[in-house]
Amino acid sequence: MFKELLVNFATVAIVTFVLTVIISKIVIPILRGHKIGQSIREEGPHWHRSKAGTPTMGGICFIMAMLISLAIMTVIYFTQGRQEELIPLALTLGLALANGLIGFVDDYCKLIKKQNEGLKVYQKTILHILVAAIYVFVMELLGCIDTSLSIPFTDISIELGWLYYVFAIGLIFGMATGVNFTDGIDGLASSVTLVISVFFGVVALTMLSPSLTLISAALIGGLCGFLVFNIHPAKVFMGDTGSLFLGGAVTGAAFIMGEPLVIVIIGGIYIIEVLSVIIQVTSFKLRAKRVFKMTPIHHHFEKCGWGEGKIVMIFSAITVALCVIGWFSI
Repeated sequence: MFKELLVNFATVAIVTFVLTVIISKIVIPILRGHKIGQSIREEGPHWHRSKAGTPTMGGICFIMAMLISLAIMTVIYFTQGRQEELIPLALTLGLALANGLIGFVDDYCKLIKKQNEGLKVYQKTILHILVAAIYVFVMELLGCIDTSLSIPFTDISIELGWLYYVFAIGLIFGMATGVNFTDGIDGLASSVTLVISVFFGVVALTMLSPSLTLISAALIGGLCGFLVFNIHPAKVFMGDTGSLFLGGAVTGAAFIMGEPLVIVIIGGIYIIEVLSVIIQVTSFKLRAKRVFKMTPIHHHFEKCGWGEGKIVMIFSAITVALCVIGWFSI
């Protein structure tokens, strides 16, 4: 079983990587030709203005590549009569794609308005909660949900009952938002999520989980391929299409593990990015003062003089450390 999963893991990762590179080379010129470019925040670092017009919505490149490679593996499993083993994969992919669709609509609205604001906050919130609720409902329908919550670093499991559904919806929404906020400089969201995907890959092979093996391998291959074009200076941005897809994918992976709280640990960077925005907004409303020079917090470090490459390296290193902690928490 382990050998088979290892071969599948390597195959999916390599195929997805190659497909992502090929698709990106085709799609990026098309995006540029149709002037599907990024609008830059006026209050952002002045050097970001040079990024204006950089092709966005590039997340469709690794999404398409992942879908192709995973479709091939799904056909193989079906021919072997083992399709039930991939139910968790289908659920996770469905969650990721639904989130990605929200991001696609948001990106499209930004292009129409020709500014860095797409859907209204309340519109995105409603859509995210709806998607998360449907995901949780389908998991319950298929008997893929356990309403007891494992506490990291302990053998304790707390039965939450109906509160588990509220927790699950909140976690899905929060992590999607976190990945979205992290996607603010070249290669940051891609690199952090790549590290997290490697963590899930190691866990998958340890657990002998086909679904977790395939989704983590596809994420690793897709993100490695995308980083070829997304590292500084980026030739393309993933857009909300890509970041929200990734948020759904990594959260779904945590549910496949049966340890949803682990994403809060290994996804600590996502949490920090969201908290920095909450703190900034709250402080400004209550005290008319800003705590940070700019949020999400990676922009604060930019304003402090840190280069984009340095921020990506440090945030990725922190994520590696958090993944090690996450490993010992399960």
